[in-house]
Amino acid sequence: MSGRYTVIDEKNWKRAIHCSVFRDCVEPAFCVTFELDVTDFLRWTRERGLSFTLALIFAVSRCANAIEEFRYRFVDGRVVLFDRIDTAFTWLDGETELFKVVRAEMRDSMEEYVAAAAKAAEEQREYFTGPLGNDVFQFSPLPWVSYTHISHTVSGRRDNATPLFDWGKYFEREARTVLPFSVQVHHSFVDGLHVGRFAESLQRSLDEYGA
Repeated sequence: MSGRYTVIDEKNWKRAIHCSVFRDCVEPAFCVTFELDVTDFLRWTRERGLSFTLALIFAVSRCANAIEEFRYRFVDGRVVLFDRIDTAFTWLDGETELFKVVRAEMRDSMEEYVAAAAKAAEEQREYFTGPLGNDVFQFSPLPWVSYTHISHTVSGRRDNATPLFDWGKYFEREARTVLPFSVQVHHSFVDGLHVGRFAESLQRSLDEYGA
């Protein structure tokens, strides 16, 4: 189900020029990789029997939803701002070793989200259920390797402004658990400033869960 959004009056929008400039780029998206300290958050999820992957998807989505720039999209050629963004994530089929893309709505609490998302992943039989729509954050964790850089396939649709979040295999450094984390965003809407705010907010949120 498509989420609710507001159509932006681009003539009176402070970001109109920036949006136009980057919208015409051959590749308007950019990707940033940074490290997260997940020591306390990992312990917190384990103590509660929660999936680390699904719990992190919720934490990331909550922080991204709180930043307006992450909720802008192009719909029918127009700039819109969604009220709320849901989630879509890859989930590995243990038997076939092929992944499926699962959509799950955001919930008020992490426990509610993890339970609902796990149920959706378990019950879905198809690998792909059709177009995801604009009102999702996409997640594609890569837990088998700790990376310092990642790139993505490009659909060729320059108006695809859906943020994509990834992370790799966490590892130990100086008695802390470190996670390589990446975010890809559309430069028409999101600048480095906003990625920086998101990164700070996410680290703070993970620390608060483990406090």
